[in-house]
Amino acid sequence: MAARRIAVMGAGYVGLTTAACFARLGHQVTCADVDPQRVAALSKAEVDQHEPRLAELVEEGLREGRLRFVVGVPANLSDVDFLFLAVPTPTGESGAADLSAVVDVLTRTRERLPAGCVVVIKSTVPVGTTMRVTKLLERPDVTVVANPEFLREGHAVEDFLHPQRIVVGSEDEASALRVLALYAGTDAPAVITDSASAELVKYASNCFLAMKLSYVNTLAELCEQAGADIDDVTEGMRLDERIGAAFLDPGPGWGGSCLPKDTKALLSTSDKLDVDFPLLRAAIDTNTHQVRRVAGKVREAVGGSLSGVRIGVLGLTFKAGTDDLRDSPALAVAQLLAAEGAELTGYDPCVPEGASPGPVRVVDTPQRAARDASAIVVLTEWPEFAALDWTQMAGQVRHPVVVDCRDLLPAEKVKAAGFRLIATGKPDTGN
Repeated sequence: MAARRIAVMGAGYVGLTTAACFARLGHQVTCADVDPQRVAALSKAEVDQHEPRLAELVEEGLREGRLRFVVGVPANLSDVDFLFLAVPTPTGESGAADLSAVVDVLTRTRERLPAGCVVVIKSTVPVGTTMRVTKLLERPDVTVVANPEFLREGHAVEDFLHPQRIVVGSEDEASALRVLALYAGTDAPAVITDSASAELVKYASNCFLAMKLSYVNTLAELCEQAGADIDDVTEGMRLDERIGAAFLDPGPGWGGSCLPKDTKALLSTSDKLDVDFPLLRAAIDTNTHQVRRVAGKVREAVGGSLSGVRIGVLGLTFKAGTDDLRDSPALAVAQLLAAEGAELTGYDPCVPEGASPGPVRVVDTPQRAARDASAIVVLTEWPEFAALDWTQMAGQVRHPVVVDCRDLLPAEKVKAAGFRLIATGKPDTGN
């Protein structure tokens, strides 16, 4: 298709990926953000997100003249074909999504949009937002389309350019098809539906994944008590095509920028519509329990008291492959440990030494994190932790105890180094 003129409001994780990838697909893209320093850095192709290929695509878009960055609202919107909203929708006090950034953008742009422009909501928004935005615009010559994102951190560029599906929702089918055409060349299955259904797809997907993770975390706890092995149990589950292989890895809980926010938002929507959703509520409660359970395992591993005890923490981000610390279960566990008096020294490949993520003092190597520790706790599934020289690590610690909350480490190798290994979903044999 012919190149289109696109304005993307917001240069965060979703907005920047959207802008850079649409430029890669040949469109003319202006990406706007309220942070002048961020815009200045991006205009020089300086990308601070740990996201494979993103910096490369930003540099390419700038070099080819298909991508530019501006502060605030673009000065000229008169020739824009599509206005994408990719602004934050954080959790409000009630648990519902806070749409103030969406409303602010629309208030500042609605009178400047050309007739025939399509406003595309990329931000994750509650059911009914597209219709609300349509009324707020008071522009019958401008249509609004829901086009939720399904970008995994650490795989965002790949997910945008080679998506599993594209979902577009609007009460105006012609506008929905116009948005779908922007993705020409990605060869993904498409779902064209109404706006409410499109909005709900995003929440339904993320909340299902959260429930699946809570399920496997509880299953891991059951394995520990029953003398079963979570690896063998999930291997048997993964082979069932009805269940699928993904999201069956136990951990210290789920977190990040999406799952905590989206579960609360969908539960809030359900409450407003008087729909009881006990499964989702239980998934959230289970996640809170999981963080406390992990802290309890660490307490037991060091003898029952954490007061003044030095703990080495491996992994701080909410998952491997990203530098995102938002709602990280690793930090949630760390907060509980610190509240009981533990002294925490941590290492993460994507968190620089000297950073202050909560109560953890960050150092630049796993060995330094382990130095004089009464226990090492693995909280993020970075592959390099499994590849560590655990004999060398044993020479750093005060007491050779490892609590592997990700079931990541090679058990025989760690035990051979002299450690007592307490792994998630495995019975504690005491060796």
